[in-house]
Amino acid sequence: MTPKEEPARSRLAIGAISGTSMDGIDVALVETDGEGVARQGPGATYAYPAATRESLLRLLSNPEAAELDPLRELEADVTEAHAEAIEKFIADFALEPREVAVVGLHGQTVLHRPERRFTRQLGDPAAVARRLGIGTVGHFRHADVAAGGQGAPFAPLYHRALASGLEHPVMVLNLGGVGNVTYIDGEFVTAFDTGPASALLDDFMAARRGVAFDKDGALAAEGEARRDLVDAFMANPFFARKPPKSLDRNDFHGAARSVEGLPDAEGAATLAAFTVAASAAALDHVPRPPKRWLVCGGGRLNQSFMRGLREALGVPVDPVEAVGWNGDYLEAQCFGFLAVRALEGLPLSLPATTGVPHPMPGGELYRASA
Repeated sequence: MTPKEEPARSRLAIGAISGTSMDGIDVALVETDGEGVARQGPGATYAYPAATRESLLRLLSNPEAAELDPLRELEADVTEAHAEAIEKFIADFALEPREVAVVGLHGQTVLHRPERRFTRQLGDPAAVARRLGIGTVGHFRHADVAAGGQGAPFAPLYHRALASGLEHPVMVLNLGGVGNVTYIDGEFVTAFDTGPASALLDDFMAARRGVAFDKDGALAAEGEARRDLVDAFMANPFFARKPPKSLDRNDFHGAARSVEGLPDAEGAATLAAFTVAASAAALDHVPRPPKRWLVCGGGRLNQSFMRGLREALGVPVDPVEAVGWNGDYLEAQCFGFLAVRALEGLPLSLPATTGVPHPMPGGELYRASA
């Protein structure tokens, strides 16, 4: 049955994703018919087992192995961690599994090379469906990349659904490991990756201070950014390239090497300023300036990022909580939303969001009995 034959009905969906920072598995609930959002449910983050996270981080040092190696053991560990996280989420929020229509399992991206029509997310949706007893949609990006799309970003249609009642144009900036924006003006939506978000600074903090991130942007706030280095980073042809465009987490590691000789605070400030400049450069690729920016992802808690964005953009820049969205679990909700769209046969990506040739359905459904 196609979505045109009868109106879609709202369903409860669980989405699960681990972002490029690999700091945990986000799980969230959403109620949706695949077009609008009836309810944003709760969300929670569950840590990877230490050995699994260490294996994933080691893989980052040789990412091309993700293209050549089947990674069966690591994928089994990632799948196990996601399944356990979803089971804990169901128990923690006293959900009835039979009331959940579908799980959207994004999994863990370990390599993204759309120019080669290749993307790799670890996580076996068939195994998750069997274990949970709930139909599970996975492999969200595969059809898009196979058709020549960038395979990212994949949140724009969810952002558009949430932003239907806001003043337009509005820009939604996701500051995860890699940054991306969604520009919304009425029904028009375009989206693309912007550059580094938190990944470079996180890696810098791990190397210099042995901590996972720059809490509140405090270290960056102590230093003065090296503007000559930021200008050199922004000379990368990626920023002038017209969308659609997407990035892998490792694409700007040259910038990280460039700050190795700087004092801690100066290095952190320089990388934070790079994230701000990369985000602001998105204005070169949208039809008219947005009236407001809404920021999601962990980077919205970094006050050096937020202060720099407000100074650079000259319009309101707010965390998404200002409009009632859940900034910690927006992306997990998104893959629940997209799982319902997959059930309805609706597009998950558009020419203006990933460069795919036409509105592209996607995702693969694995039934609990399979």
